[in-house]
Amino acid sequence: MKLKVFMMLVSVALCSYAFASEPSWITTVDNKDKTSTWMCFQNEFDLQDIPQNAFTRIAADSKYWLWINGILVVREGGVKRGPNPEDSYCDTVDLNPYLHKGKNLVSALVWYFGKQGFSYNPSGKGAFFMSCEYLPELNTGNNWRGQLHPAFYMPDRTIPNYRLPESNIGFDARRDISGWQAESQKWKNAKEVGAEGDKPWGKLHDRIIPQWKDYGVANYMSVERRPGAKADTIIAKLPYNCHVNPVMTVSAPAGKKIDIRTDNYMGGGEPGVYAEYVTKKGVQTYEAPGWMNGHHVIYTVPKEVEVQNVAYRETGYDTDFTGTFECSDEFLNKYRQKALRTLYVTMRDTYMDCPDRERAQWWGDEVNESGEAFYALSPSSHALMKKGMYELIGWQRADGSIYAPVPSSNWNKELPGQMLASVGKYGFWNYVLNTGDLETAADLYDGVKRYLSVWKKAPDGTMSDREGGWHWGDWGDNIDKVALYNALYYIAQTGLREMAISLGNKADADSISKEMHNLKEAFNRSFWTGKAYRHPDYKDDTDDRVQALAVVSGLADNDKYPALLEIFRTTQHASPYMEKYVTEALFDMGEGKFALERMKHRFGPMVNHPGYSTLFEGWGIGKEGFGGGTTNHAWSGGGLTILSQKVCGIEPLSPGYRSFRIAPDLAGVEWVRTVVPTVRGEINFEAKEDSNGMEFSFNVPEGTSAIAVAPRGMKIVSVDGKKCDPRSSAVLSKVGNHSISATRIK
Repeated sequence: MKLKVFMMLVSVALCSYAFASEPSWITTVDNKDKTSTWMCFQNEFDLQDIPQNAFTRIAADSKYWLWINGILVVREGGVKRGPNPEDSYCDTVDLNPYLHKGKNLVSALVWYFGKQGFSYNPSGKGAFFMSCEYLPELNTGNNWRGQLHPAFYMPDRTIPNYRLPESNIGFDARRDISGWQAESQKWKNAKEVGAEGDKPWGKLHDRIIPQWKDYGVANYMSVERRPGAKADTIIAKLPYNCHVNPVMTVSAPAGKKIDIRTDNYMGGGEPGVYAEYVTKKGVQTYEAPGWMNGHHVIYTVPKEVEVQNVAYRETGYDTDFTGTFECSDEFLNKYRQKALRTLYVTMRDTYMDCPDRERAQWWGDEVNESGEAFYALSPSSHALMKKGMYELIGWQRADGSIYAPVPSSNWNKELPGQMLASVGKYGFWNYVLNTGDLETAADLYDGVKRYLSVWKKAPDGTMSDREGGWHWGDWGDNIDKVALYNALYYIAQTGLREMAISLGNKADADSISKEMHNLKEAFNRSFWTGKAYRHPDYKDDTDDRVQALAVVSGLADNDKYPALLEIFRTTQHASPYMEKYVTEALFDMGEGKFALERMKHRFGPMVNHPGYSTLFEGWGIGKEGFGGGTTNHAWSGGGLTILSQKVCGIEPLSPGYRSFRIAPDLAGVEWVRTVVPTVRGEINFEAKEDSNGMEFSFNVPEGTSAIAVAPRGMKIVSVDGKKCDPRSSAVLSKVGNHSISATRIK
């Protein structure tokens, strides 16, 4: 009897030790870390009491799905690995609402990519980790059980192109372990393979961005079945280009193979991802776990299979479309709508160039995308830019150089122009200006400073050419790269100077201002020909990109504008990426009407194309495109920013919108309405213009102040119904609603 009691006490002690022990990374005993490995894990335990919270840190290489007592708690958890070359990310999830007294079952499905890519840095070891200081029963260790999921496999046909870490996903329903998430399984104990902080996973960094937004399962807009000899093709139309998990319910004999992909499978000319499903006998429902994107989902179904229903689940970055823009010009409305859709479909783990061919965080794209988000999306979107900024500096080399895309395991080439754009006025500083996040500015300031110090001066005082790993300036022809880099360097200095000022670093700010003064003199002395900016060694057609950057940077003074305007009227070399700066330059020069005319001319074919809800990588698609020609490239949406920032004239003046400016330039548009979703509240703006002048109204949120500027060629005659000094060109507006009348100067 004494021995029996002793053994019971030892058993209880061992269980307590297992629950209270430090959490470990775990894997299954049968895991060989092959490409696209799927693992199941379970942990069952009793609870006498439920803690007030059960905030749990969860990590996986690479993705996980989590159930508590049979309820799905996290769908596709985790962000792709790589805050820096050594470490990993972890989620924090409060599991308290899903636990109950008595027996609890935690189940996890883990997908290990095991494949290199432009958006992910593999550890080389597929594993899972959970840690909860409030409830050690949740900690991963050998008290967990697991096995490889027998139904998942990798199809043996065309694999995704080398840029994508995701693989095609095959699922053989004949080998499924249906219902395992809610039922305790008699699997072998999991294998402990490392403690927190151990290689190859490294330190765990908190997830910066929210969990994905789940829009639920919905029916397609239309479904068309096209018969074939051995298989039928079902073409299901989506409402717009989005991230989807295709769903289907079928009745079938066992062993029939169904192919599921979208019309964007060959986005940019190279294979993306698809799903494959092998039927079991009877009625069955399947949802593909890997997301894909497009305008149509295409199911290829053998003749023997009866399709009862097809549907889709849309998921995406968790933000709201709170920013709005509407005006009397339908082309501009349609452009913005497509730009917004393109922006959203290129957001997930990172901002990306495209969601099909690459899913990669190229920073020329991200600078445009983040700028759009500040005018179009709720503040939750800001975290994606913040994550990218930390990653860019987290991957900085010992010599101070930076490169993108990161995180990446098979790319390490610096694109000098894109890197300058990333850390400058339109990149890092624009984030700080819109968010007021000085902590991030302080964390990253030295990294930016180190990168700019990598650049060296030429004997004439301009910046020497820096080839980096890819001597790229833009897609297309007639790129005056050295002059382009000089302008981008000046813009980067502007951003660094503003960061120094915001952080109270006066000595650095003064030093940078002096350097900028010297570079501006050298730039104009060496590159201005009297008609255009050109590097002396550049022999091709005048580059409109360089002229645009010279204007928006402040390198070009007003006396250069007549000559530059002639170039913009006769030269169109910029890609959709760099065209944003041309449009902005024209507004800065007082040529808003021509800016919108050029915008309509250049973007007309893609905006008016009936087959796509998104904007293209190049000016056309197929033979009319370039650089791979994807049909969903957010760098083409830079005009979205222009519509709110220049047409409506709303932009922050100090970090976090403590002060902002309203300087509308309707540029021939009769009326306009917009909502700008700032960190201090929404700014609502309306304006209408006729031959006599302009009437506009707006609100100033709590904690901010605004300067309202008279439109070009006008003077303010009344504010809130009261006459003001007819010489007024600007008025200070306090918190509340305001209306302003301006009349044309005769």
